[in-house]
Amino acid sequence: MSTITAAVAPLTTQDAEALVEAARTAAEAAGVAAAVTVLDAGGHLLAFRRDDRAVLIAGETSTRKAYTALQLNAPTADLVDAVQPGGLFHTLPTALDRPLLFIAGGVPVRRDGRLIGALGVGGGAPEQDHGFAAAAVDSLV
Repeated sequence: MSTITAAVAPLTTQDAEALVEAARTAAEAAGVAAAVTVLDAGGHLLAFRRDDRAVLIAGETSTRKAYTALQLNAPTADLVDAVQPGGLFHTLPTALDRPLLFIAGGVPVRRDGRLIGALGVGGGAPEQDHGFAAAAVDSLV
């Protein structure tokens, strides 16, 4: 018996720009200067923006959050406890060549239930960054 899987449209640069704008708008409305990173399903950069007023490290954290959400296909907010001592992924943050970042603010992007990329936001408190990222992904049509 064969199974046919329908193709899912990949994340486009237009999608990525819309995600950046939605996250940036949410951050701005909350008074947060943020950085936003969008990666495609292969982990390649599709879009990036760092507000002029955002701390410099926000760019790096937004990218690592997106990468972590992509690699583990889960919001980084859901993974924070897993890297604590005794947690399932306790050693994972230092086990790879490209470091993962287990701080809220990274979310996978799915279309028709399939992983097509990830979005990361840095610059605010972790809960704020998660909210901005989740709102942006929810706005993607």
